[in-house]
Amino acid sequence: MTIEARQNNVLGINGLGRIGKMLLWYFIHAKHFDGIVINTGRDVGRSFKDLVHQIGTDSTYGPMESFLFGLSGKKDIRIIDAQEGLLEIHGLPVRVLRQSRNPKDINWKKYGVQIVVDATGAYLDPTLAMDDAKGSIRGHLAAGARVVLASAPFKIKDKAASMPDDSTMLIFGINHTQFDARKHTMISAASCTTTGLAHMIKPLLETEETARILTASLSSIHAATNSQSVLDAVPKSAASDLRKTRSVFNNIILSSTGAAKALEQVLPEIKRVGFMADSVRIPTTTVSLINLNITFHSPLNDKGVPTINRAFINGLYRRAAEGPQKDLLVFSEQQNVSADLLGVPAAAVIEGHDTHTRTGFIEVPADILRASGVESDQPLHVPVTHAKIFGWYDNEFGSYVTSLGKLAIYVDRTLAG
Repeated sequence: MTIEARQNNVLGINGLGRIGKMLLWYFIHAKHFDGIVINTGRDVGRSFKDLVHQIGTDSTYGPMESFLFGLSGKKDIRIIDAQEGLLEIHGLPVRVLRQSRNPKDINWKKYGVQIVVDATGAYLDPTLAMDDAKGSIRGHLAAGARVVLASAPFKIKDKAASMPDDSTMLIFGINHTQFDARKHTMISAASCTTTGLAHMIKPLLETEETARILTASLSSIHAATNSQSVLDAVPKSAASDLRKTRSVFNNIILSSTGAAKALEQVLPEIKRVGFMADSVRIPTTTVSLINLNITFHSPLNDKGVPTINRAFINGLYRRAAEGPQKDLLVFSEQQNVSADLLGVPAAAVIEGHDTHTRTGFIEVPADILRASGVESDQPLHVPVTHAKIFGWYDNEFGSYVTSLGKLAIYVDRTLAG
């Protein structure tokens, strides 16, 4: 049997950057697809062997075989045909395309690819036409794909345009069952931070006592990404964020994140909360930390004691991790550091050791009550609890790529009926 004959159910990956390569690793281990077709859009290095070396090694996770299979893992990458870009990696057939960068020109249909993950970060506007001169995510559909998953939130350039009906944002374990094979052709898999945040927020919204959220904010203590500069560089023309051109090695850098806004698309009930979010980039290669600050209207028990406290919040996360979010959320009471979470296959790991709460009362003056139609000569004291909750997430392989991989498998199974 030839390598081509074995590729009956083939996944396409456009781009071989951090997410593209880690997704290849994920499916080498998961073995859900019969084969993988990767598009780099250009030659890599001096020969095909240089590309093979890049696939099999990683400065963050180490050798592929050791990371995926432990100490017993043996290097197993065979070049079948360098000119045709054919490899076999731990028994999985892989083809590398190097001719076309524009999605519409990548002949996915020729290789039987129905699902494509675009991991380039370059094609995120679902409103652009298939034949857009600079390329469009919709171009993958013209090239033969049935569904395209983007490894980042969609970005619509035309502010007057709305999200097309055939496009949606899905996070595995949050709203992935909303995928409609009759309707959706383009899916955003959100971002790494939104993925971790959604799994932290979900148990709170599904618990009666914590569902009444008054305010929320987060800071993502985020590992460095390739959007930053290794050494100080001159900003591009019209650049609005001058800090991303400062050396990632030497600085803590304030940045922004669209995680709170994206969260509204996968958990619409959070829209009523005034959610704020920011990011702080630090000089590490992966594993980030969400510092979630959230305030609840806190009910009192029959003794006048607030029901929401540290034990209550840790308990609801423990139950979620053992029940409905098992294998997606992890609850830990260990004193972790970021390296402990490298490669951990969970969307978020709650650091229960450092959960903190404080309950107080907001006084609503009598005149404000009367202005609202409530007859009262006495102020109203409303109990509120503020909580600080920490959640780790490996923003590359462990959290994001694992979630993205599970989403791709779900889409594939749904398409298969």
